[in-house]
Order: sequence, then C-alpha cells, then structure tokens
Amino acid sequence: MIFLSRKKWVVSQCDRDRAADIAENCGIEPFAAFLLCSRGMTDEFEVESFLYDTDLIDPFTLPDMDKACERVHNALENGEKITVFGDYDADGVTSTALLYSYLSSQGASVDYYIPDRTGEGYGMNNCAIDTLKERGTSLIITVDNGISALSEIEYAKTLGIDVVVTDHHRVGETLPDAVAVVDPHRSDSMCEFSEWAGVGVAFKFICALDGSEGYELLEEYGDLVALGTVADIVSLKGENRILVRSGLAFMNASLSDGTLRTGIRALVDVCDSSGELNAGSLAFRLSPRINAAGRMGSAERALKLLLSDDKTEAETIAREISEVNSQRQSTEAGITEEAIEIIENNPHIKYKRVIVVSGKDWHQGVIGIVASRLAERYAKPCIVISECGEEAKGSGRSIDGFSLYDALSYCAPLLVQYGGHVLAAGLTIENGKIDEFRDMINEYALTVPPAVPVLHIDCKLNPASINSDVLSAMEILEPYGADNPQPLFGLYNMEISSVQPVGNGKHLRITVKRKGYSVTVILFSVSPADFPYKVSDKVDLAVKLSSNEYMGKTQVSIQVKDIRLTEYDDGKVLNSEKDYEDFCSGKALSSSAVKNLSVDRDFCGNIYRFIKANNGWNFSAEMLCYRLGLSEEYLTSCKIALDVLSDLGIIICKEGKYILPSENVKSSLENSSVFRRVTELKNQRI
Repeated sequence: MIFLSRKKWVVSQCDRDRAADIAENCGIEPFAAFLLCSRGMTDEFEVESFLYDTDLIDPFTLPDMDKACERVHNALENGEKITVFGDYDADGVTSTALLYSYLSSQGASVDYYIPDRTGEGYGMNNCAIDTLKERGTSLIITVDNGISALSEIEYAKTLGIDVVVTDHHRVGETLPDAVAVVDPHRSDSMCEFSEWAGVGVAFKFICALDGSEGYELLEEYGDLVALGTVADIVSLKGENRILVRSGLAFMNASLSDGTLRTGIRALVDVCDSSGELNAGSLAFRLSPRINAAGRMGSAERALKLLLSDDKTEAETIAREISEVNSQRQSTEAGITEEAIEIIENNPHIKYKRVIVVSGKDWHQGVIGIVASRLAERYAKPCIVISECGEEAKGSGRSIDGFSLYDALSYCAPLLVQYGGHVLAAGLTIENGKIDEFRDMINEYALTVPPAVPVLHIDCKLNPASINSDVLSAMEILEPYGADNPQPLFGLYNMEISSVQPVGNGKHLRITVKRKGYSVTVILFSVSPADFPYKVSDKVDLAVKLSSNEYMGKTQVSIQVKDIRLTEYDDGKVLNSEKDYEDFCSGKALSSSAVKNLSVDRDFCGNIYRFIKANNGWNFSAEMLCYRLGLSEEYLTSCKIALDVLSDLGIIICKEGKYILPSENVKSSLENSSVFRRVTELKNQRI
C-alpha cells in the first residue's frame, strides 16, 4: 500500500430495476446481477454469454491459418526439422511448451529456441537463425513474437528457412514476409475476437492443425493455456474467459485425482498453494516463478519444468526457480529504491506527465516490474531504462487513458526498436538519446488529454450487509482478471476506532464503524509508523472481500486496497496536485490557481512549527494540510511551502519524509528561489 498516489474514486452506476430483471430472467443471485449491471452488462444475452458461453471460435477465421497449417502438414509429411521460436516470459514459455508438446505428439522432428533476455533480447535475431540453420531447421514457427521481425524473417529466407508467425502483439505498418502471419490484430482479420495471449493464438493454431473444435485439446493443454493467458494480463472476457475457466476446471480435477501435469504439480507444491487453484493462484503464485526464470537467468529451466515427466527433476527445478524468484524480488526492490531516489531528486523527471528514469546496468529482467511499482506510486505512466553498453533497454507501464504503444510510435525516430500494448511496452534506444526521448514522449503526452488515475468502485456497501452470502453471490463472476477484476467495494464515511499491528508489525488490523456497526479490515504491508490516519478520523475505504476458513467456518476477510479522507474531495485534491506539478515544471498557472497561493511568512511559519512540534513529518502533504485544518484548495500552497523550507535547509526532505536538521537553521524566505517565484506570480496577478 502506497499513500503517495492519489486516484479519483468512481462508483459505477447501476439501474437497480434492470439488475432485478436480469437476476430473475437469467436465474442468478440479485447481488451478482447488480455487479454485472454496474459493469455495463445490461443485456440478458450478453450476461448469459459472459457467464455460460462455451462455444470456441473457429480457428480458421484467423488470417493465414490455412497457409500456416498447410506448411506445417507438409513439414510433418516430409520429416522436416521444425523449431518453435518462443519468448522468455510466462506467456512465451507456456506457448512454447504447448506447441512443442503438440507437434511432438504428432511425430514431428521438433525442437525449441528461447532467446536469452540479456544477451539477445526479445524476438528473433540473426545469430539465433544461424544457430537454427546449423541444427538443420527448415521451418521456424514463432509463438508470442515475430510480428515485428521483418528483417530477421527476410534473413531466414536467404538461408532457405521458412517462417510461420503466430503472435498476438499489435501489427505495424508492414507485415513480415513470412509463409503465414497468424495474428488476430491484422487489419484484414475476420475473427470476432482478438484479445488472446500468445498462448491463446498458439492454442488456436493446434486446434486448426488438429482439425478439432478444441474441447478435447483443452483437457490436455488447458492448464498451459490458462496459465499463460492469466500471466499475460489479457482481457478475461470472450474466449479468454472460456479458456481460463476450462483450464482451471481441468487443473483442479487433475489436482484432485493426481494427474496434474508433473511440472505444474511441483510448482504448486513449492508455492504451498492449498485448496482449489483459481486465477489469483496462477497470477500471483505460479506465473511469477515462471517469469523469474527468464528474468534472472534462462527461461529454458521453466520450459523444462513444464515439459518434465520426472517427478524428482520437476521438484528440483521448481525449487530452483522459486529461489530465483526470491532473488528477483530482492533485485527489484533495490532498483525501485534507486529509481525513486533519482525521481525525487530531479523535479524535471518527477513532474513530467510521463516519468522516464534510467540507471546504469539495472537488471533488464526486472525493470518492467519496477515500472509497474513506479506507475502505482506516482499515478502516471512510467518508463524505466537500463543503460548497458552503447544501447539501453527500457520497459514501461501506463495507466488507463494513456497508450504507451502510441506514445512510443510517436518517438519511433529516436528508437532502435519498440513494441508492446496500450498499458505495457518495451523499447531499445541509444544511451545518448534518453534525455531527448524523455522530452519527445512528454511532447506527445501534451497532445492528448491528460490521463487521470481512476479507482473504479463496483458499488458502495453498507458494512452491516457484509456476510458469506455476498461471497457466494460473487462466485459466478470468477475467474477474475483483466476486464473482469475482483469486485472492489466502497465503505464510506467510516470512523476509525482502533488500529492494531499484526504479522510482527508488518500489517495492520483496523476496526472501523458507522452508525454503531463495526467491521474489522486488514491492511497489508503498512506498519503503524507508516499509517497516517488516527483513531476518530473519518475515512473512505476501497476493499476486496474473500473467504477465510477458520475452525471449519467460512468468514469474510476484508482487505483494504485504498483509503482516503472522507472530508476531502477527489477532484479538488487532483486539481491541486496538477497545479503544483505545473508550478514545478515551469508551466503557467491559471489565475484561480495563483489566487489560491497562500505561501507567505505566516503560512510557512505555521507549517514549520507543526513539523517541529511533531519532530518531523512522515506522511503526505495532503495529510499535513488536513492536520493543519486547511481545505484541499490549500494543498498546492502546502507543497510549495515544504519546498521553500527544504530549499532553505530549515527542514530536510528525504525519501518523501521531512526531518529536522541537527541544528536550527535561520534564513530569510527571500533566499529561496521557490519563494521568490511564488512572490513574482502573486505580484503579476496584482
């Protein structure tokens, strides 16, 4: 939980009468109907399709599927050597395992190749193609990559190697000149669905090769399809929902009867996952370990795990990649801390619409996760770049409303390579062009509406209505994932009545009440020293509900995902935040923003005296503003006043916290360049 990012809370609207009709006509719990209706599903056919549809799409509606199948069938008949060219993330590894396993079952002469993340980078490369030529490969089939490998596929052709591309990434202006390019995002695609992960496209490919609808193949490969689909965070609507739901059903059935895939069984055991597997198990326990193998070393270890039939071997590899995952977490935490320090000490980075931060030799395997952490912390798109050698590798994560792929396309003249999706993308750039890239991507950001970080609340809940019946009603919405997240509920105007540390002080158990009714919630990863709220504060809580078995009885566990002051208005807070960022970046402030500036001697003095009385300040400027009894319109002034005091050395800002120097510092406010600028703005208004 990070208290530094501020989001606009938006509660979904729902027509209660329509929800009641859906509940009655579709035969579902009223609360489930209410949630579906609040998510925009107001048509009964759409609801029934979402909940019960099992029809799989004809794989031959994907472009070039017939050409791809014809080339592979010819290779099988002629005994040609086939190589499955994969990727090093969980989607790429499961895609490779799926297609390799299927082709092996058909008697193919097949092997696989996964590039090294650090040494080779993403996708095909000429050195790898040379290696495959030496192995005798005459047909390469890509999975989860290939759509951007134009020159590499041309090179393969000069060596007499055909290429069939199966990919799910966005298509550029030119298609690669391959035997077949199977990608649902092609402009000429007639397919009604396009949001598969790489493993989903690979599954449609083996369905086409097998000449089947896919249901029997799901029994054998549904575990791989579900794992890769969830790991790649693609939409869990449409066919993806069917694939994941079916895959999980087969996984849990085989988990019960002891026939679960050997490697996945070993991974489940090392994760200590008890009970039934669900999308959360795949997303937060299994896939991070598979990803870690490719991030920190060789993805081939994870691939061998998924292909292994030997229990002892599988258990050994599962333990290895679990240890690697722990190393990944440590490396990620170190780089995140270093990146935050750079951002906090460089306003020209921190206050841009898109944060671009770089460092020497940051581990390329974890910079994507670091970018995610920063995007959450700063509530804006973030790109993390590792400078290594002459070229640098970058990975970015965005927020709703800002397309990273479009932004990188705008910056294409500066980039060696780029690709990805709306919310996640990667790039390669020359080291000397990073600053220019930062300016250019922010130039693009100014051409599109500013993205406002939004927290979507499914509905407000009366704390008295939280019980196991609510959980039962929600079950029909699973599996959860992208475009179908676990419901988020709002508990509004709650008074904090107690705060207790749990888990050796790493987490908090908080009791809140309203109108005499109390509930207890859990807030993970926040210590008492980092919790800015006090007993009697009125707060709003965004929470998720889950079941907790205790002494044979199911109880409702309430987990806090976000918390805010009831008294403060989101819109006003976010406007103040924007005014402050504009001030720091040198942009012109609106007349109303200048009018609200209250940074004078008395204002700065009040803030200093408050911080001194509290022996420092460990929380946000918003909370400082509240504790001073000021309305949210004064937030901009509070943040500027803190900068003035820091500028003069009267207080010291360190990692977002304000501490007092060892000796008192006295200085005139006019000695601060920040204060002089505020004064100048106010004088201009006069």
